Amino acid sequence: MQALSIHAGPKALAHLRTRGLRPGDVRVVPGAAGGPKGLILHHLDRHLFGEWLTQDTPGSLHLVGASIGAWRMAAAAMPQVDQAFTELAAAYIAQRYDPEPPRKAPTPGQISAHFGATLAAFFEGQIGNVVNHPRRRLHVLTARGRQVLTRETPARRAVGFGSLALGNAISRKVVGSFLERTVFSTPGEALPVTLDDLPTRHVALNTGNFLPALQASCSIPFVLEAVHDIPGARAGAHWDGGLVDYHLHWPYAAMSDGLVLYPHFQRQVIPGWLDKGLRWRHGASPMLDNVVLLTPDPQWVATLPGGKLPDRKDFVRLGFDERVQAWRRAVAESARLAHEWADWLAKGCPTDRVKPL
Repeated sequence: MQALSIHAGPKALAHLRTRGLRPGDVRVVPGAAGGPKGLILHHLDRHLFGEWLTQDTPGSLHLVGASIGAWRMAAAAMPQVDQAFTELAAAYIAQRYDPEPPRKAPTPGQISAHFGATLAAFFEGQIGNVVNHPRRRLHVLTARGRQVLTRETPARRAVGFGSLALGNAISRKVVGSFLERTVFSTPGEALPVTLDDLPTRHVALNTGNFLPALQASCSIPFVLEAVHDIPGARAGAHWDGGLVDYHLHWPYAAMSDGLVLYPHFQRQVIPGWLDKGLRWRHGASPMLDNVVLLTPDPQWVATLPGGKLPDRKDFVRLGFDERVQAWRRAVAESARLAHEWADWLAKGCPTDRVKPL
């Protein structure tokens, strides 16, 4: 059984057939939202960013992420990449949110404070290196509230996200009435993807707004609190970037050059978080024609603890020790993804292993 499944759009497949794949071919690496599911990419991330993509190539490498994808992409811009990803997995797995008596569950404020402290400790002394990386351009995504969601209160949150869910089921365009995509980008070459499908604002990412932007990108509504008034951005509440761009289904094919290499935890590239249950929005589109997607094979996933990827429900379903053990085993097993990827590269990128998106 193969653990790694490789998929490619038609333009990317034609490139692989004629030229194979080299680090200099890659222009963009997206990092999807999805919480603990991103842990399954641990060893693949270490190989990609710590070994393969370190070769000297011209131009910038754009790292784009939402939620855990933003944390992963920020780790990829740290000086000691292998150590960064090792510490990321350890910190993520070790999360523990015990409720304060007499509550049966932790509050969003408690989770936000704990998570903010985790991010601050993780990036201590390294933020300047991340935002000033000579080649790797980081783009962190948040969803800034509009109208009723401009500020977070329990009533506004319930009304706003309830209305958004109903409207999104009719048309994804409705998302723009409630949320504005905000792209926080490090200095240098601009993001090579044009985003005009929904209201979008670009903000410079710097040492002053790095931590609040990253925490906002991971702030799931009703689970964590929104981050308000991030320096440099428009005033208001910022939530998880995955609300607007769950898996970053963007118009990559319109880029002037280069390929998109996408390490992902599933084959489907779903546009927004609220589209998870809308199967008709799960298919590939021509926008992904220049994408090479690396993902765990579903049959291999079935061999992992619980027969699935780690997910947020494990925080409730499993005790702390049981969850930690299951997640650590899944991460250890995921080394197969990196081994098969390296083997495919060493063999000259044979396209008989590549499936269509």
